[in-house]
Amino acid sequence: MTKRCESSLERFFGFVPADESIEILLTDAGQEPVCGVDEAGRGPLAGPVVAAALVFRDCEALRQARDSKTLTRRQREEHYRRITDSLAFSIGLCTVEEIDCLNILQASLTAMERAINGLSVPPKSILVDGIHAPKTPGNIFAIPHGDARIAAISAASIIAKVHRDRVLIAYDKAYPEYGFARHMGYPTLEHRAALKKFGPCPIHRRTFKGVREFFHASI
Repeated sequence: MTKRCESSLERFFGFVPADESIEILLTDAGQEPVCGVDEAGRGPLAGPVVAAALVFRDCEALRQARDSKTLTRRQREEHYRRITDSLAFSIGLCTVEEIDCLNILQASLTAMERAINGLSVPPKSILVDGIHAPKTPGNIFAIPHGDARIAAISAASIIAKVHRDRVLIAYDKAYPEYGFARHMGYPTLEHRAALKKFGPCPIHRRTFKGVREFFHASI
């Protein structure tokens, strides 16, 4: 069973003022490098789950970062270019086969571990979106809604989302009948209709509701 990470930045600092950057406070406390981590792709019926780890550095690209879910695809691409041109980052993913073997939570945490381990310098402080954190060396803080609150996590969410979208757009060329370039594997009406008509393809997650029924029906 995955243990929920109980660490909180508010407890670590006693009190974090709303107008302060948590990343700068950690840096000033000698807890650098500081790393923001987020994933993309827990909810879709198809494709990998992708995580990004980003090393904090105070710069304009990071100050402008926003939670990827609040941006249009065009805006995410522009932010992605600025962020990846300015900051060190790493990407980790778990394949569909790993998701079906591990379960989506464990696969997401594994992708995060791979992203963190891919950084050229091991981070001392790791800020993760959500309530669960990967098992990796360093001071780890799981922050609910961190993608909307912490710039380094927001930037990591953009990197993860754009990278995963590009993977699904590439898959769309191999499996054009499913419309992956439009819905990115999420369970939209279009996607569900395609599944009903064509059945699952190799990048569908066999253990997910909405996909597994097709395999049960064939037994």
